[in-house]
Amino acid sequence: MTSHTPPSGPRPPKTRLFSRSSWPEARHLADVLRTETVGGALLLAGAVLALMWANSPWSDSYTRLSHAVPWPGAPWHLDLDVATWAADGLLAIFFFVVGLELKREFVAGELRDPRRAALPVAAALGGMLLPALIYVAVVLSAGGDGLRGWAIPTATDIAFALAVLAVVSSHLPQGLRAFLLTLAVVDDLFAITIIAIFYTADFQPLPLLAALAPIALFAVLVQRGRTWWWALTPLAVAAWTLMHASGVHATVAGVLLGFTVPVLARRPRGGNQPATADAGADEGGLAARLEHRWRPVSAGLAVPIFALFAAGVTVRGTDLGALLRDPIVIAIVAGLVFGKGIGIFGSTFLLARFTRAELDEDITWTDLLGIALLAGVGFTVSLLIGDLAFGAGSTADDRVKVAVLLGSVISAGLAATVLSRRNATYRRVAERERMDADGDGVPDVYQHPDAR
Repeated sequence: MTSHTPPSGPRPPKTRLFSRSSWPEARHLADVLRTETVGGALLLAGAVLALMWANSPWSDSYTRLSHAVPWPGAPWHLDLDVATWAADGLLAIFFFVVGLELKREFVAGELRDPRRAALPVAAALGGMLLPALIYVAVVLSAGGDGLRGWAIPTATDIAFALAVLAVVSSHLPQGLRAFLLTLAVVDDLFAITIIAIFYTADFQPLPLLAALAPIALFAVLVQRGRTWWWALTPLAVAAWTLMHASGVHATVAGVLLGFTVPVLARRPRGGNQPATADAGADEGGLAARLEHRWRPVSAGLAVPIFALFAAGVTVRGTDLGALLRDPIVIAIVAGLVFGKGIGIFGSTFLLARFTRAELDEDITWTDLLGIALLAGVGFTVSLLIGDLAFGAGSTADDRVKVAVLLGSVISAGLAATVLSRRNATYRRVAERERMDADGDGVPDVYQHPDAR
């Protein structure tokens, strides 16, 4: 018999999960996380102030301010109270930034490479499906009242999560930070899709079609590099107004406008060198410039003000035992804490097993567990979906607020406990990622990946 020997030659390198990205991507990531961390602190301050105000002797003033209508009798259903303006109006800025970040991720970030995109997409899907299933199972077992809120525990709040990391002084490796941000971006994309499809009330097709006109004009201007504020701002307001009148949640307009902005830098006239994803996406692209301008507004103003009016639930005189036994509360807390943690960890573990991928040398499965638990912090979008599902100010809406706050705090505490145990290791990795022996402004690990 003739024996067959396997062909000789080097084996292809194994796929590494949570490996470092390029230096431009790492620099962009650092800028985003710095802004979002400050925004997370302001978000927490807004939420704490709302809780204190709503449960103080001056709670009536909080309620009056939230329900005040700045301009009653306005056309196009714009006679909204202050709390609704914070949710529908200011959060449009937040979702515009989300749209810019999504566009950048697809064009020049982690999501442009299908192999790298598979990890955050699979993790985000697992981290949304399992919480939704847990919510549905708990509510159905209690009679089925409240099924409309199934999407509440599916969201991740990146600003709140980063604030938790700042509190515990965690120096996550760059690969894990990139995964957390990309996971949150994909999570936002799915959340926007859910809001647009499942939480559209009184759909009106004509205003929706009309909204496409200002969005198209906005796209033409930004694609040609025209950033005239006096033209873009009225177009954005018109798109938001028509989207609101259509019954589709108005913040969807912000995402669509963000998607129209070009990411790559425009090629100079007469130049033959095309723009690439690695060159020009960070400094020269219009999306990067607009994101640099609007992200601080979103993180420092829009989201904290939304938190101020969304988190103010009164618990004085409430039977806390009965409240914590409420099926909606149990479903949301279980979805955020267990659904998010198990869904993200489990889907990532299965992906690694099926693809025979290995973790990066600086990462352990314990680190991933901490990140998965941290993703259970679902504040901003969870509260927004709760408002859409049950109506702002309803009895169920108050239970949603309590559950989201409780689930987010529990998830944050568990994540902090897990991640803080590895802080010494994270610090050593962070120091190595900052080391620049040749002084060229680029850390050595990004020029020589094997330098450990």
